[in-house]
Amino acid sequence: MLAAFSILLIVAFDAEVTRLIQLYIVGVFVSFTLSQLGMTRHWTRELRTEVDPATRRRMRRSRAINSFGLAMTGVVLVVVLVTKFLAGAWIAILAMGTFFMIMRSIRRHYDSVGEELAIQADDQVLPTRVHAIVLVSKVHKPTMRALAYAKASRPNVLEAVMVSTDPVERDRTLDTWDRLGIDVPLKILDSPYREVIRPVVEYAKAIREASPRGVVAVFIPEYVVGHWWEQLLHNQTALRLKTRLLFTPGVMMTSVPYQLRSSRIGEERAERQDGQVRAGGTYADWARGRDEDRG
Repeated sequence: MLAAFSILLIVAFDAEVTRLIQLYIVGVFVSFTLSQLGMTRHWTRELRTEVDPATRRRMRRSRAINSFGLAMTGVVLVVVLVTKFLAGAWIAILAMGTFFMIMRSIRRHYDSVGEELAIQADDQVLPTRVHAIVLVSKVHKPTMRALAYAKASRPNVLEAVMVSTDPVERDRTLDTWDRLGIDVPLKILDSPYREVIRPVVEYAKAIREASPRGVVAVFIPEYVVGHWWEQLLHNQTALRLKTRLLFTPGVMMTSVPYQLRSSRIGEERAERQDGQVRAGGTYADWARGRDEDRG
């Protein structure tokens, strides 16, 4: 953004240094004046608590020097603003004021979030129950890993949930579930309009409403792949679902990764990049290795 703004100023002022120098002068003397003001306030604050006579004399001398600098730079700044305001100094003032307001707004936002995140008495109360849901698209290794991990977490209630968009696939999954003797109940959520996200979100909300002091833990099996283009082919439904569930209070999400064979490529790439960093390689070396892996 700063580069684009600089290009805009160069074009607007026809790259004439005599016109652009007005912006520079304002910026320089504003920074000089504020720095001297800051040091003056610093010494004044330190003098309130310092008791050693020698140190106090040194602080008073430093404050006097900074006060003199503040007066000089302040006078020059006022002169520049009065004489060069219409010649382009107003642009620098407007830009600094805009950035100041933006930074103040960001600070207020962080302060507000900090107050909202402050720990209260009821934040240490444990949930009355944990209702765990393992999402099932089909019966395969990622599903079994997610079921095993969910069992290890020992929730109060554990069930597998499948969104049915195809009766044939639903029946095949139920037969496989019974044939393998999986000891977790499988609940089917019918979705005649082939929606996958909405039924899961509504079911999680219903569980939460039935037990407001409990939590719903959703376990989502995900593939770990090694090629960037594989990310476009896998995990898209899981990504959309997690995005929706993030806005549902009382619902916790856990991604259970399953590494496909191609994930070894990503692991080897990460190891090579770590080796380049340890060996003192440059960013260009790292980027070159990344591009070669993508190719």
